[in-house]
Amino acid sequence: MSDPIFDSRTLRHDLPYLFPGQAQKEGYVNEALARIDTLLHLSVEGVANSPPATPVESACWLVGQAPTGEWTGRADQIAALNHGNWMFFLPRDGMRVLNRASGQEIRFADGWEVATRPDLPSGGQTVDVQARSAIAAIVDCLTAAGLLGSE
Repeated sequence: MSDPIFDSRTLRHDLPYLFPGQAQKEGYVNEALARIDTLLHLSVEGVANSPPATPVESACWLVGQAPTGEWTGRADQIAALNHGNWMFFLPRDGMRVLNRASGQEIRFADGWEVATRPDLPSGGQTVDVQARSAIAAIVDCLTAAGLLGSE
C-alpha cells in the first residue's frame, strides 16, 4: 500500500479502509455505510440517461448508454442520491439488481443482461395442447419471479 490513509479502499466496492491514528474516522465510516446501504439488496427505479428532475433521497438508477448532465461519463454505472449528492458505483460481475420499473431482475456479467420472454410455441405438424399449456405456465412463472421480462 502506497499511502494507507488516503489511497486504500476495498477493491470490489470501493469502500474506505480505517487505519490507526486516522483523523475524522466518522467520515470514512459514514461513507462506507452509505455505500453498503445502497448496494445491499440493490434495486433501481429504472434505466435513465440523465438524473430525474425531482430525485428522491436513496433512490437508485441504472445509468443508460448515453448519459448527460451530472451523469456524463457514467454509462452502465449505478447512481444513488445520498443526502443531495449523487454517488456512483461500478457494477461487478455477478451483481444482481431489481429493476422496479419492469419488476425484472437484471444481472451484470461484463455488461448488463436482461432476460427476454421467449415466444410461445405455435405452428408445427403436431400440436400438443398440453405441452404448450405447460410451457406457457413455466414462462408465466419465470416472469412472475422477475427472471423474464413481461414482453
